[in-house]
Amino acid sequence: MTEIDHKKILTERISARLGRRAVLKGMGAGIVAATAAGGFPAIARAQQSGHLKIASIKVIDTLDPHFTGFLSSIQVINNIHNGLLKIVYDGENLTFEPDLAETWDLEDDKTHVFKLRDGVKFHDGTTCDAEAVKFSLLRVKEGEPTSPHAWKLALLDEIEIVDPLTVKLHFSQPYAFLPVALNGSTGRAGTIVSPAAVEKYGTDYGRNPVGTGPFKFVSWRENDAIELEANTEYFEPDMPKLERVTFLLMNEASTAIAALFSGQIDGMNDCPMQLVNQVDANPNTTLYGEIEGNYTFLGMNCKKGPFTDINLRRAVAWAIDRETMVKQAYFGRAQQAYTPISPPMTDFFDPDIATSGRGQWFDLDKAREFRALAENQDEIEVTYMMAERGPVGTRTAQTIAPMLAQIGIKVNLELVEPATWLKRRNEGDFDLYDFEWVADLDPDEAIYPEFKSDGAWNFCGWVNTEFDDLCAQAQVILDPAERRKLYYQAEDLLMDEAPIGVMAHMPIYKVFSNKVEGFQYIPADLMNLHTVSKV
Repeated sequence: MTEIDHKKILTERISARLGRRAVLKGMGAGIVAATAAGGFPAIARAQQSGHLKIASIKVIDTLDPHFTGFLSSIQVINNIHNGLLKIVYDGENLTFEPDLAETWDLEDDKTHVFKLRDGVKFHDGTTCDAEAVKFSLLRVKEGEPTSPHAWKLALLDEIEIVDPLTVKLHFSQPYAFLPVALNGSTGRAGTIVSPAAVEKYGTDYGRNPVGTGPFKFVSWRENDAIELEANTEYFEPDMPKLERVTFLLMNEASTAIAALFSGQIDGMNDCPMQLVNQVDANPNTTLYGEIEGNYTFLGMNCKKGPFTDINLRRAVAWAIDRETMVKQAYFGRAQQAYTPISPPMTDFFDPDIATSGRGQWFDLDKAREFRALAENQDEIEVTYMMAERGPVGTRTAQTIAPMLAQIGIKVNLELVEPATWLKRRNEGDFDLYDFEWVADLDPDEAIYPEFKSDGAWNFCGWVNTEFDDLCAQAQVILDPAERRKLYYQAEDLLMDEAPIGVMAHMPIYKVFSNKVEGFQYIPADLMNLHTVSKV
């Protein structure tokens, strides 16, 4: 493929991601947010009023965007910070558009130029300029301690400051994942933080975040609440509309529902599936949610214990009855997953995956064949570490345990509190656990950091260098069809060697009181409150 062809593909791919608001100024150049002639209009300042109270029932680990792995944290972070790019959803298409960047241009297929908005300030009064952007990107790429998002900038060779408001990013190779990597929501690597605040707070920045977003951080009371207040100098016109936002840290979803119905709170960042019918029937609430870019899975420890045996892992993967899982654990609202690539990834998801012969599915005879090949033919006793977290709580473990009993694996269910669960998972102190990777908008983020041999999120400890190489090749190929072939090969290795048993793609629900207006749902588990008001 010629260099010109590469440029054409890249501009087509990124302009498709940008959608209707993108303008292409010739081949390989000029991707910008559409504006009125003569530049951006003067900002219309919003008049803030109202105090929004939201129940946050998921674990929030840190408010440092460069170090969190939790979308529950991003739901708060994304109201405090901005990225170079942002996610926009029109009800059908999910696209990436400039955010702190005023324009985004392609100089060639490896060089991206971002012109920043003029006059944007961090909440501490310091200027958000090209130096701040360079600081943030280098903090992710090569900072200490190492950011779990550093892999997203591995191909970034040089950050050139052209002038105080212009930064040029030079990549070693074409980078198809760039729009996802540089959005300030799910990408995290493109989130811009205050250099002065990082210098001031150091490793405590996650408890003292300073961004450019519509809300300023006020306080974090442990096991109680996170308080935000309006940024009255926010750069987007007529935003924010609220004066205050409180994220109430509530572990019990049923308690949050009761508080919502009684009017004590205004919304929930996650409505568990077992409560969806109850919420849907309430005339005073509005439910938001659909199948998102995600997958749930049963993780097996590949480094120690019985699941170092590949045939035992394979037996487990084929013993999981996904239809029963969807009905019992997901209340019939999810859909069976055969591989990690999910329906919103339209360039990569195979709508005929069920008949393709690829992936994992329930086949008890095949599971028993693999079990017969396992080194240990006695009954194997394992511990399944579970916590009251995620959309279905402990139901997944309770549904899977009898399935594994059919292949001679006795499962002991161990319920631990979320912080302990997180610590043990991160340290590899488990036999089995279940989890979900959510808000995945590209196969690169759906499988690479989670299963790369030395990946930051490879908690199962699976190692396959061929898998690593296939994903690395796919990162630098711009043609979606060619990328798809490579990701399918990588997935096939993953599904065959089975460090996980993939289970389902699921909707993630949010709920608000009908007194809340202007919430713009984005199918990436986000809780953006930029446009929200309360009547």
